[in-house]
Amino acid sequence: MWYLEQGIGEDRAICVADDEIIAARIHWPGELIAGHVEDARLISRISGSARGTALLASGEEALVDRLPKSASEGAALRLEITRPAIGERGRLKRAQARPSDSAPISPTLAQTLAAEGSDVTTVRRFPVSGWADLLADALSREIPFSGGSLIFSPTPAMVTIDIDGSLPPRELALAAITPIAAALKRFDLGGSIGIDFPTLQTKPERREVDEALAVALADWPHERTSINGFGFVQLVSRLTRTSLLHRASNSRTGIIARHLLRQAERIEEPSALMLTIHPAIAAKITAEWQAELARRTGREIRIKLEPALALEGGFAQAVPI
Repeated sequence: MWYLEQGIGEDRAICVADDEIIAARIHWPGELIAGHVEDARLISRISGSARGTALLASGEEALVDRLPKSASEGAALRLEITRPAIGERGRLKRAQARPSDSAPISPTLAQTLAAEGSDVTTVRRFPVSGWADLLADALSREIPFSGGSLIFSPTPAMVTIDIDGSLPPRELALAAITPIAAALKRFDLGGSIGIDFPTLQTKPERREVDEALAVALADWPHERTSINGFGFVQLVSRLTRTSLLHRASNSRTGIIARHLLRQAERIEEPSALMLTIHPAIAAKITAEWQAELARRTGREIRIKLEPALALEGGFAQAVPI
């Protein structure tokens, strides 16, 4: 079962099983989402290729595949977004699209989940705890487990997962598999993912890790290599959206600001609401977001800047009017 919160500046969804968050997604309104269909204009085309670049109504450019031979530069064409633009350090991967005959649509996160066959319930507050912990894991890029920890490093080529710990190599590799499988779904990871297991000396040990990884990822669509002599495994999964890990890495102030607004919205004590935050976080909280927070809570909103605070150190509290 998926639960959806329509937050300020953010739609967030979690999949829950046995009162635990087993998967999560975020969509920031205004961004493209896979399945979005609109009319665009082809602005360039690689000679002799079915690929080109189109200009969308928002002014954003998208890379287009499967272009018909008749499509020439300057032509109007209807496109379906297959993957939105994804931010990386120092650059932006442009959105990807393909021609479509479907009617124009801009699906919401709830509609996207429903189209995938998921049951979705919109709630004011998630029925289980754990969202703050999930974001903290994404922001720290580290997940501890018994005997070790996973270190996540998003790069332009792939997300790498390093396994660190004090257990013997075989035991450490096997102990890491369950938390790796859980993190892939909780962080909503896709694309190319490299796992650096401890170096295993024998083929039977490597085979054991391969088999355990296959079982753990049986319900996660992907392809993968076998573990090599250096302990490296590569996973490849379809990439259709920005993961929580990438948002936390490349839009850190944005994800922190939205989470602070979520915390402020849940304060039950009366009086005004004071947000005590770092100036970089305050810069992300627009006048529209402040007005929406005031509308939802019926409170006066105040902001206090504290340059000495860590980005994640901001807090909301009720204060006398």
